[in-house]
Amino acid sequence: DGVARVIAAALGERLGQQVIVDNKPGASAQIAAQHVARSKPDGYTIFMTTNTSHSANPSLFQHLKYDPIKDFTPITRTGELPFAVAVANHVPVKSLQELIDYAKANPGKVNYGTPNSTSLVAAETIKRMAGIDIVGVPYKSSPQALTDLMGGTIGLYVVDFGSGLATLKTDKVRAIAVTTAKPSKLLPGLAPVARTLPGFDLTSWNGIFGPAGLPPAIVELLDTEIRAVLAMPEVQDKLGHMGFEVSPSGSPKEFAQYVSDQLAHWTGLIRQAGIKAQ
Repeated sequence: DGVARVIAAALGERLGQQVIVDNKPGASAQIAAQHVARSKPDGYTIFMTTNTSHSANPSLFQHLKYDPIKDFTPITRTGELPFAVAVANHVPVKSLQELIDYAKANPGKVNYGTPNSTSLVAAETIKRMAGIDIVGVPYKSSPQALTDLMGGTIGLYVVDFGSGLATLKTDKVRAIAVTTAKPSKLLPGLAPVARTLPGFDLTSWNGIFGPAGLPPAIVELLDTEIRAVLAMPEVQDKLGHMGFEVSPSGSPKEFAQYVSDQLAHWTGLIRQAGIKAQ
């Protein structure tokens, strides 16, 4: 929502008309996805979403009422929202390896919060790759999971930078790794999970789609204007303070291939982690 509002304000100025953010939360982005998939492909209804709707949901739900590939027209990838592995202060570890060793010495005693698909898949993948016994606790929202991590109700949480960056920079919790393959410039010095568990690479991407059948001329116009917005220093500064890393696609075709690749990547991760579809 925050990223959408920053981009919408600047995009509206460039297009000379108001761009309204219509937040449609619920059902792991399925409500919003279905709404856009059924909308008229005229360029007036577009969809800002993440890997939840287009990469994870096809493997997390048995009956999905939209197709992430066939029902949408990819326009632009806007960037990524990194995640960090964080522990409560009562958990006596300062690195991912120490967490793994502690969890092995205390099987079933470390619990972790899961308010979204990225947190769930990341934690379960770490669990599988490290061979540890940790227990998931579902949450409805990221802020509540973060609050419980600070309070010590849960011991572990893979937290998104969007809701948790400010807290991660304090001593209220202890960040021990980032989920991206490379270190993040937003939390310099924090080692990637892959340094301990080779091959681990997980991030929450963000992008903009239209309904299927969106005319090429409209796709090109929107892609050009959105990428122009993302190149504005003031927009990058605002998004950076929110924990968002701007990383636009080079073209709608490139973004379409990225979406396809990410769907395959997340499908493999979820299957390997043994997560069952609801």
